[in-house]
Amino acid sequence: MMQANETLVNVVQGEYHISNDVNCVLSTVLGSCAAVCLTDSVARLGGMNHFLLPSRSGAEGEDIRYGAYSMELLINNMLKQGAQKNRLVAKLFGGAKMLSHLRDIGTSNTAFAKEFLQNEGIPVASESIGGHAARRIRFWPTDGRVKQYIVPGEVERIAPTVKVPPPPSHGEITLF
Repeated sequence: MMQANETLVNVVQGEYHISNDVNCVLSTVLGSCAAVCLTDSVARLGGMNHFLLPSRSGAEGEDIRYGAYSMELLINNMLKQGAQKNRLVAKLFGGAKMLSHLRDIGTSNTAFAKEFLQNEGIPVASESIGGHAARRIRFWPTDGRVKQYIVPGEVERIAPTVKVPPPPSHGEITLF
């Protein structure tokens, strides 16, 4: 539940946000996408990204929708705002397999994020990855608190077909 003085910032696919505002709450909804929440608790600064795919090769790789570029932007901009890399702590979310008949992009996203963080020497304090359900994440960047909500419902549910009766052919109107 949001407090009256808190400001909610939605981080959508292909975005990241950094804040040192104690009233800021970063929020996102994840399916197969992944989000990394980083905090430097000494600097009281944190950030979240939301990426769709691990990486893309070639000159077009600099696109924030891809984890490799998104992670670089998140970390480098936090360092510019006063964070220190040796104090960063990560929390990792997402990577669900939303549709059973498609490639498991979620596992690729979270495997990439784990490897990237390990290579950068950033510890992962906690994670909630995989499964088949979407997640809503709320992250308080200045102290690293996170709340996760599992989005209810069947992920592969298809909307039922509704038969709509044809309109009257001779101008009849029924009033209720």
